[in-house]
Amino acid sequence: MNSPRTSTDSPERDSGPAAPRPILIAIVLGFSSLCAALMQSLVIPLQPDLPQLLDTPASNAAWVVTATLLAGGVAMPVAGRLADIYGRKPILVASAVIMLAGSIICALFSSIGPVLIGRILQGFAMGYIPVAISFVREVTPPAMRNSAVAGISATLGVGGALGLPIAAWIAQAFDWHMLFWLSAVLAAAMIVLSALFLPQISPVDRGRFDLLGAIGLAVGIVCVLTGVSKGNDWGWTAPSTLLSIIGGLIVLVGWGFYEAHHTHPLVDLRTTIKRPILLTNIAALLIGFGMMAQSIVVPQLLQMPETTEYGLGQTMLQAGLWMAPGGLMMLAFTPISSRLLSTLGGRSTLAIGALVIAAGYIFAVFLAGAPWLLMVATCIACAGVGIGYAAMPTLILENSPASEAGAGVGVNALMRSMGTTAAGAVMAIILTSQTVPNNGIEIPAEAAFRTCFIVGAGAALAGALVVLLIKRSKPESHVVETSTHAESHA
Repeated sequence: MNSPRTSTDSPERDSGPAAPRPILIAIVLGFSSLCAALMQSLVIPLQPDLPQLLDTPASNAAWVVTATLLAGGVAMPVAGRLADIYGRKPILVASAVIMLAGSIICALFSSIGPVLIGRILQGFAMGYIPVAISFVREVTPPAMRNSAVAGISATLGVGGALGLPIAAWIAQAFDWHMLFWLSAVLAAAMIVLSALFLPQISPVDRGRFDLLGAIGLAVGIVCVLTGVSKGNDWGWTAPSTLLSIIGGLIVLVGWGFYEAHHTHPLVDLRTTIKRPILLTNIAALLIGFGMMAQSIVVPQLLQMPETTEYGLGQTMLQAGLWMAPGGLMMLAFTPISSRLLSTLGGRSTLAIGALVIAAGYIFAVFLAGAPWLLMVATCIACAGVGIGYAAMPTLILENSPASEAGAGVGVNALMRSMGTTAAGAVMAIILTSQTVPNNGIEIPAEAAFRTCFIVGAGAALAGALVVLLIKRSKPESHVVETSTHAESHA
């Protein structure tokens, strides 16, 4: 009788040429995940000019950013489940192809309709990242597994941070369509690298894809996130906002009942509500909130006019460059995150990451009088994000069966995305509730920025407390050593 595979068992490769070295596979998955993550912030520097560039009202142009985030939120759990059923490599290549199609559409057109379609397709490419995380854990040996997972998971934050200065420079130096030609080139590279250098591995689950469950989850997520992201513009008591949020929650409740009784659910809720996974996902929402808060607040503070006496008078490109070291900090902390995972385990590592994020915000509360000080605060917070983002998928994969590994990581990535969306809404409320006049317009007051930093620190500290409720488990390196020792005596 065959025992079921767990998430740490060796995968079954299809017959064919020898598989590439694990380090090459990890590099391909890391590079491609970074390219997919860049889609989050690709057009943010263009946002003030989008109404003119697309000849559309500002309310319509805002969807060019929002639609990508919504599509990414839907794609991550769906792509993870598809990968569990049909194999990791086909879904990774398909995600890259979708990104290429979306990039070309945006590069060829200058009207809101086609560009919006292209941005939605680019958002779907975000499904690449959770599949890559579960894939790299399957194909790498235990000695490099934590480092590989940490590096790829960090791309969710690194892509957004590095995308800002890159996009700002291209937008200022070239025609704005060059942004999308660049993303098309990156997508083409993803397709070639994924097709040539990733091994074909047998699917981990022989179930059927739950199409109705995917549609229900998509409708619920899109409605809730739309209401949250647009609430400040529409008005939080406006019928459109309330209908979107409440309607989405009702759909998600109905979806939950449906999934609980489905033979082959999109998301196995019995696994999802297990204490380690449930608490990790709650922590993901809070830490995602903490990550996005500084990404929203710091650039605005950097670009505030110096005449306010607290603004730092930086240009859009300069603000992006001050933020870029934070993204690099996430990558730099990959080996540190790996070491922490091996020695302390996922629970303690995630708690440390959340505490470091809070420390970055507390630094910013008291020391934000110069661009370099804000850069230091951002680097501290981003170091915590890198540690936390490395630990979350590890905790999910350690507590999920192999047949649900992709979907489990996808749901965790979705929770991070919901946290970032909530952060955008909360920060907007704070920044618009405390304003001062400047040259005839209302701008956020200095106290509003401090409040945002305090709220970000509070969210990160809450995430740390939630993590500490997770039952302590042995670090993976100890488990591997025990397993190897047992096998040697078998």
